[in-house]
Amino acid sequence: MILASRNGHKREELQAALPEWTVELLDADGYPPETGRTYRDNARAKARFGHGLAPSQWVLGEDSGIEVAALGGRPGVHSARWAADPVAALLAELDGVADRRARYVCELVAISPAGEELAAQGTLEGAIALEPRGSEGFGYDPIFVPAGERRTVAELGDAWKRAHSHRARAAAALRAALAAS
Repeated sequence: MILASRNGHKREELQAALPEWTVELLDADGYPPETGRTYRDNARAKARFGHGLAPSQWVLGEDSGIEVAALGGRPGVHSARWAADPVAALLAELDGVADRRARYVCELVAISPAGEELAAQGTLEGAIALEPRGSEGFGYDPIFVPAGERRTVAELGDAWKRAHSHRARAAAALRAALAAS
């Protein structure tokens, strides 16, 4: 399966979540801009781009982000390009805010060699910590505390993330959709 991305962290997470597949990154120029209204729009655009370059293989598009309740769901689909230092920007926006509920969202779109599209979503509920903690993961992981946990994803570690993240949950839903098709 080709992952229409250059993000090695995402490839590692998806490889762990889809062990029956070999997940390879698509090293290409000209990726479409992430201008969709939804995660699915962006994931679909990436999958279609990749399918155009590798039409004889399964291609996977992924988009994900963090949605913060007190910010009306922002940064959402803009999470990756929201700020030069997104962790610092999010902490600054939440300074003094009591409601720190948030969730990670991941949308996957897979396109078969025949052009059939399957989509799946995964979420991970949690809250934003008061300060960054931990050294593993990437993105917002140093400030995201999953529901039922006291540690951030960056403290829980990469092994925990590969098994429990929004991306792992989306991959499980995709696996179920593939089995049902």
